[in-house]
Amino acid sequence: MLLTVRNLAKAYGAVTVLHDISFVVNAHERIGIVGPNGVGKSTLMCILTGQEESDGGSLAYAPTVEFGYLAQSTPEFYGRTISDLVMDSVGHLRRLEERMHQIEHDMATAEDDTLSLLLDEYSSVSTRFQDRGGYEIEYKIDTIMHGLRIHYLPRDREVHTLSGGEKARVGLATLLLRSPDILLLDEPTNHLDFASLEWLETYLSDYHGAALIVSHDRQFLNRSVNRIFEIDEHSHQLKAYEGNYDAYVHAKAAERIKWEQDYQRQQEEIQELRRRIKDASKSIGHTYRAPRDNDKFARYFFEQNVQGAVSSKIRAAQAELARIEADPIPKPPEILRVSSQFNNEPMQSQLVIQLSGVSKGFGERQLFHNLNLTIGPRARIMLVGPNGAGKTTLLRLIMRQEQPDTGEIQVVSGARIGYLPQDPAFTDPHKTVIDTYRYGQIGLEGEFIGRLLGYGLFHLEDMSKKVGQLSLGQRRKLEIACLLANKPNVLLLDEPTNYISLDVLEAFESAVLEFPGPVIAISHDRTFQRKMGGTPFHLPCP
Repeated sequence: MLLTVRNLAKAYGAVTVLHDISFVVNAHERIGIVGPNGVGKSTLMCILTGQEESDGGSLAYAPTVEFGYLAQSTPEFYGRTISDLVMDSVGHLRRLEERMHQIEHDMATAEDDTLSLLLDEYSSVSTRFQDRGGYEIEYKIDTIMHGLRIHYLPRDREVHTLSGGEKARVGLATLLLRSPDILLLDEPTNHLDFASLEWLETYLSDYHGAALIVSHDRQFLNRSVNRIFEIDEHSHQLKAYEGNYDAYVHAKAAERIKWEQDYQRQQEEIQELRRRIKDASKSIGHTYRAPRDNDKFARYFFEQNVQGAVSSKIRAAQAELARIEADPIPKPPEILRVSSQFNNEPMQSQLVIQLSGVSKGFGERQLFHNLNLTIGPRARIMLVGPNGAGKTTLLRLIMRQEQPDTGEIQVVSGARIGYLPQDPAFTDPHKTVIDTYRYGQIGLEGEFIGRLLGYGLFHLEDMSKKVGQLSLGQRRKLEIACLLANKPNVLLLDEPTNYISLDVLEAFESAVLEFPGPVIAISHDRTFQRKMGGTPFHLPCP
């Protein structure tokens, strides 16, 4: 066992996040952690890494076990170069190598009793050095850099000057170079293109250690994990499922059906017991008809026997009812259903957006040149290209947040563009959820609360939370709610599945599929791409 967690608990004030969490991580296990946004997946990761303290319970890593953590948001690494991070990552291998050389030197002059101890230590150190790729470290650096498509970056480049996607991939690369015994990965597929995703799936399948992975990427989970840990939003407890994500979905569906059937059966049993108690109570003293000879003793005798039998039935029914009500099957909670609210009329114009001879670059780096694209009223366009090709820049050009170097971009009058950026970006973290949602709109607060609740993305108790208190996934849900409120008739979606938990993701996908206007999307989520279909538009490599 590499990691043992027992009865872990965490709360923020009166809000319980994790309750009685227990599990074990063994060598070579690949575990996916799933659950709704805000349920505590990232909090659990922070507790496992010591960045947060639990309120109760315990966790213990086995002796000499090392963990490596990749957070959802990558640090800026101000003043650090890529080379600095790489050297930090392989530093432990250098130390192991130095220790091996020191032991070799000491063994040359050691006495017999000391030699035995040195041989044991040398065996342990050399095994760790070999398991972590120490004998092929330069090859490993090149392999990981190429696999994550960051080999083109100069090693002396300062990390804070990289794009968000490049920083995330550098962070992942330096973590993999460390080769810890347990990888703790929080949304590792964000910012990865298809080639990098497939490479990472293969790398993890061959990884010598274990992995705990928070991810919304269904195909990645299917290919990368052999167990699923679900954190339930109602009980705040963790339940383990064997197999990949598809196996988990099937098991959950079967559980839900059985739960609903058992609950309904118990409710019917409760109603039947209550009816029997009520009917039996009415019958006491009214079930016996007196003998015609007016034998008072016989009448009394039979009345007592009837009442005794009926009372016995009542007591038995009451005892059974009390037993059930003492530990009833809880009612299955309502399944979160996201209402799309994309109820706009389809665009009437046959030409919604047109790009003619558009070129864009930054300094000496040319993203694209003489680009032409025509978007109709029902277009479904998936922008395709490696990271850094300019996909996000193209959306920003259409939004007029950037200006082209050459060419022209025309957007039909009457187009209301709804833009979902790659990362949640709210300017005021101190605003509440409801104030952020209603910003720029006219109406009563109660109306806005009703609309926001109607989307199925938030609960009533979430309305007064500050944006800064929300998880990345919850902020993403708030962005979706604001997008719906603006009633767009054109959608520009930049990695829309990032940070969204799987329950919301599938509902949002359905909403996008039913959207009556044109949709231009950037996504590395292969399941989302397959569902959306449409026309791929390839951007050239930078």
